[in-house]
Amino acid sequence: MNIEHKKCFVFDLDGTVYLGDEPIHGTVDFIRRNMAHREIYFLTNNTSKNLGDYVRKLARIGIETAVERILSPLLPLADYLEAEGIGRLYPVGNASFQAYLKQRLPGIEFTAGAHCQAVVLGYDTELTYAKLADSCLLLQRPEIRFLSTHPDLVCPSPQGPLPDAGSFVKLYEAATGRLPEIVFGKPNTLILSPLLKRFQPDEMVMVGDRLSTDKRLAENAGIDFILVLSGEAKREDLLTQIRQPSLVVDHLGGF
Repeated sequence: MNIEHKKCFVFDLDGTVYLGDEPIHGTVDFIRRNMAHREIYFLTNNTSKNLGDYVRKLARIGIETAVERILSPLLPLADYLEAEGIGRLYPVGNASFQAYLKQRLPGIEFTAGAHCQAVVLGYDTELTYAKLADSCLLLQRPEIRFLSTHPDLVCPSPQGPLPDAGSFVKLYEAATGRLPEIVFGKPNTLILSPLLKRFQPDEMVMVGDRLSTDKRLAENAGIDFILVLSGEAKREDLLTQIRQPSLVVDHLGGF
């Protein structure tokens, strides 16, 4: 892979651009040097924060970008709800998650009542037993659709990994026997659909630190993948991989 030929870079965030609140300087430097002459986007599966939160966090580490450059499962989720006419749903998500859906879909109604159409699961950092009980009861009804934003089992934190939406899915499966019919985040290529319409696959590259989501997304989309060893994956993890990344580096500071 010749990195100079790539027109569009898609960066995972936590573990790739920063760790918690600490920038990964080599990669941050690469982004800042290349923003003027390459298309650079930032991709997160974390639906506990809205898109503006990431713009502000990137600005704090010296990367000035626009909200249009942030890719999140929130985007294809809202598009899907609108296209499917799902206007009455029960959100298992925090206040930020709910506020985003209200902003994008002003007529949406959050309800556990008889007219509810779907349970929508995000990374709910304000999860309560009452939410679990209400949503599990709804999912006993076969006509209620079950949608989820992303499959991550854990979310990294300075203290250690925390349970994420994928862990919640396992709870729902045990309690209701149901799994989400659609999971919108990586490795589902829905999250890249706006870019895949604009660029040829060989013009794009995904940069990330996770094999289970970042690498698989790149493979599913048919684009190159750069693994950075600044986050979750270690070099020895590659011994079990049939398909290897296009490039493996500590960070992008040398480019």
